[in-house]
Amino acid sequence: MARARVEESGPQTRLSDGTIARILASSFTSGFELDVDGTPQSHVDLDDPTHLHFEYIARMAAVIDRLRMPGQPLTAVHLGAGALTLPRYIAHTRPGSRQQVIELEQPLVDLVREALPLPRGAQVRVRIGDARAVAEKLPAGLTGAADLVVSDVFAGAQTPAHLTTVEYYRSLARLLGPSGVLLVNVADGAGLAFARRQVATVREVLPEVLLLAEVQLLKGRRFGNIVIAASASPLPSEWLPRLMAAGPFPAKVAQGAEIDEFARGARVSTDADATPSPKPSASVFER
Repeated sequence: MARARVEESGPQTRLSDGTIARILASSFTSGFELDVDGTPQSHVDLDDPTHLHFEYIARMAAVIDRLRMPGQPLTAVHLGAGALTLPRYIAHTRPGSRQQVIELEQPLVDLVREALPLPRGAQVRVRIGDARAVAEKLPAGLTGAADLVVSDVFAGAQTPAHLTTVEYYRSLARLLGPSGVLLVNVADGAGLAFARRQVATVREVLPEVLLLAEVQLLKGRRFGNIVIAASASPLPSEWLPRLMAAGPFPAKVAQGAEIDEFARGARVSTDADATPSPKPSASVFER
């Protein structure tokens, strides 16, 4: 089993934008956290890869658990993976899975690999570069072959504008097999204007959409993470009880007419008019 190499002060590295990435022992639970410029990005428990501390990650995992047959290997592409929490989860729960990770920062990858080594035998290939640019140049053999594509890309606490557009999501959709699922982590706050626009944009490409989040968040009452699950094929209704149970807080799964209402009036985001996700206040990360 891999063992963390983390001193009390935590190993760190400087990223290309001048911010500092650190690996720190979690103050709230077992395991470790990746912190970038004061923003918690990932949690990893090397002793138990199924321990998913961040609730939006637990909700993503609940969707992943429903793909294909339990334990069956997946082909997955991760755009932005932080400390590789989901790739570790998939490698543990579905041995033999083939996974591609796209990460902008080589120093971050080096830090994570050194401090929080991947388990032996995990088939995880990391490609360095801009998420969209690299995704558009992945090997032809991946086109139409992915069971899962995860878009969870942040520069600090915001998703860059060019990773929120219909053109971007079209480039990801081409990787999916007929029943493949796209998972998108969307961070937004009161009013959910950004999230509504993201739902409208994703649905322009992949018509079958679910939303997963804490109940109060989906009502637009606080800042947090909403998971969009989307596919070209209908998402089975028998998934819903398990999805609603995922995460430590009461969950909401929106679909069908609720999605229509959620996205009503929202404009599709394009390369010509996209904006980054809203920046949260520093108090969001106080726990």
